[in-house]
Amino acid sequence: QAELVESGGGLVQTGGSLKLSCTVSERISSKSAMAWFRQAPDKDREFVASVDLSGSVTDAAASVKGRFTISRNNAENTMSLQMTSLKPEDTAIYYCAAAKTRWAGTRWHEYVFWGQGTQVTVSS
Repeated sequence: QAELVESGGGLVQTGGSLKLSCTVSERISSKSAMAWFRQAPDKDREFVASVDLSGSVTDAAASVKGRFTISRNNAENTMSLQMTSLKPEDTAIYYCAAAKTRWAGTRWHEYVFWGQGTQVTVSS
């Protein structure tokens, strides 16, 4: 059984909104900081946003700050990424990730659990 499962990707026009969700196994939800990363074609995987175990401390990449909001609900074992004012450059596969610590940073190798990814496409 997969530890992390993303959903909510799709096709949206520039300026539109989309909400991604990540269903998390209980053992991860109760112990781990979590994050969203994304990877566009022919580009490296990049950090999008992170949230600590408690859900009270968050961080976001400069490119999405003010447009994307990360949150988590440990009671329901879920994490979300609300994306607004989407741009074509936001087009990528978005991955849900979890660390082994209560807080983790922006580097992908700090995260040891990964979902399969969900495609987000923003048309111009």
